[in-house]
Amino acid sequence: MRTSMHQGPEIWLRGPVSAPGATAGAPPGVSWVGTHGGAGVTTLAEVYGGQDCGRDWPGPAGPARVALVARTHAAGLAAAGRALDAFRHGEAPPGLGLDSVVLVADAPGRLPRPLARQVRLLEAAVAVHRVPWVPAWRLGDLGGPPPRGTGALTRLAGADR
Repeated sequence: MRTSMHQGPEIWLRGPVSAPGATAGAPPGVSWVGTHGGAGVTTLAEVYGGQDCGRDWPGPAGPARVALVARTHAAGLAAAGRALDAFRHGEAPPGLGLDSVVLVADAPGRLPRPLARQVRLLEAAVAVHRVPWVPAWRLGDLGGPPPRGTGALTRLAGADR
């Protein structure tokens, strides 16, 4: 009879092992990156979740999936096009992936034809999500449910709302 018996099975692991509770790679969710000042990045992060990057690229600790954010006025759509070109030409930091462009309404109602044409050009190049005008947001009330038709942004950000 042996007196030095091992207790339990011996387990061999192949490959890198993370500490318990640690996540490998970038965190889930999305990094909201504004293509211009006042794009709505902070509001989107508050309403949907995700990381508010302002106008900067996310750092190594942030989500690697990027949603470029712009308003639907002429300057905002032009800025979105320039930021999209930066991704297409490899000017974004390595390791980041462009998920989509999020266009936040700059006013209630329909877009004028020239702006709608610019939106169609963006849609031909990348997935585009539209966020309608929300009067309550203008007053700082971000506590209500997200606007109808924006469920894809909730899923994108990984928010449990």
